[in-house]
Amino acid sequence: MQNNILIIDDEKKLSGLLARIIELEGYHVWQSHTGREGLKVLSAEDIHVVISDVKLPDVNGVELVKSIKEKKPYAEVINLTAFGTIQDGVAAIKNGAFDYITKGDDNDRILPLIARAMDKALLQLKLYRLENKIHRQFSFDVIIGGTKPIKYAIGLAKKVSDTDTTVLLLGETGTGKEVFAQAIHHNGPRKNQNFVAVNCSSFGKELLESELFGHTAGAFTGAMKDKKGLFEEANGGTLFLDEIGEMNIELQANLLRVIETGEFIKVGDTKTLRTNVRIIAATNKNLDDSIGKGLFRADLFYRLSVFQIVLPSLNERKEDIKLFALHYLKEFAAKTNRKIDQMEPDFIRLLENHQWKGNVRELKNVIERAVILCEGESLKADMLPLDFYIDQDSSQTPFSLATIEKNHIQKVLHYTKGNKTEAAHLLDIGVTTLYRKIEEYHLE
Repeated sequence: MQNNILIIDDEKKLSGLLARIIELEGYHVWQSHTGREGLKVLSAEDIHVVISDVKLPDVNGVELVKSIKEKKPYAEVINLTAFGTIQDGVAAIKNGAFDYITKGDDNDRILPLIARAMDKALLQLKLYRLENKIHRQFSFDVIIGGTKPIKYAIGLAKKVSDTDTTVLLLGETGTGKEVFAQAIHHNGPRKNQNFVAVNCSSFGKELLESELFGHTAGAFTGAMKDKKGLFEEANGGTLFLDEIGEMNIELQANLLRVIETGEFIKVGDTKTLRTNVRIIAATNKNLDDSIGKGLFRADLFYRLSVFQIVLPSLNERKEDIKLFALHYLKEFAAKTNRKIDQMEPDFIRLLENHQWKGNVRELKNVIERAVILCEGESLKADMLPLDFYIDQDSSQTPFSLATIEKNHIQKVLHYTKGNKTEAAHLLDIGVTTLYRKIEEYHLE
């Protein structure tokens, strides 16, 4: 990466001389003679350090620092002046300038100053790009879908992300609950703090208690040293409790206490610790049923469900299936360095007619498998698993007459774009018979 410097100075001879000296050090230099010109160059080029005169024809160089920082937050600015004042120097630094020096200082000072400014700017650029990458990765814009159910869920998530409110995400397995939790955190007031996730179904009561609250050395067999819990790790940030419906009811009382008071005690300890975390919980269970069966505390449910968001299943948003498939096709084609960029109509039709019990997670796996099997540039129907050809609601085999009949009717309906009268004509059966077959085979 080239180290780029912009000089803004209306004294063209001095500007040219300074540019030449800097270029001899290996930097790439742009020159502008007004503040307005300088900001245009800043917008068009990847500038890292700006050296600006204080007295410019159209703007004060000290005030220009603010505009430079707005356009390029990572860029460093050095103000040059013929007659320096303490007041201007203080204002320049306050506005974000790296330094404020008097013209005429020898090159032994200006060049090391530029080098330090460049080092800082390049480090800040790396951090800036990393932060932007994280923001893009966890932006609401990465959530795929244009159907009403998913748009409604995204709208609710955006509204609650600006707050510190506890959120409960409800939905089937594979509907993207952790994706939503990450987006809510990274677009909220705690985005610069930790996001810590735990799957409550992955641990027994004792282990989950230790994971959440930590333990002291000797608290139980195998506890050789003190351990921080996730409530400590997430302090100031967000703790995502996935599959909260699987948590042991005794442990739920400890969780309720933390939510209500912000206080907890490590396993094996007597000292009370404090934490400040935002809780986002998720479950694929019906917690009302769990409460009725005595498996989930009603008071904890009310604490967690201050703001509920129900995530739609893939079967409720069939129109989004093609979007997901294209997204994962690009992802896996790039990973395997394959030129595959198309899906045949029959492949898409079978995807859209499938009952997605595993939702988006299942679809992702299906596309990855198809990409592995593909030998051309297009995904075909025969690259899908066998169960895509089996009626999920019957015991028919893929080779039974009923299955063949169902698939044939399905193809004809697809060909006629759903026109049942035309489909019945092509099939040489009555419309009433066609409607009966559609109902029998659950084709709608």
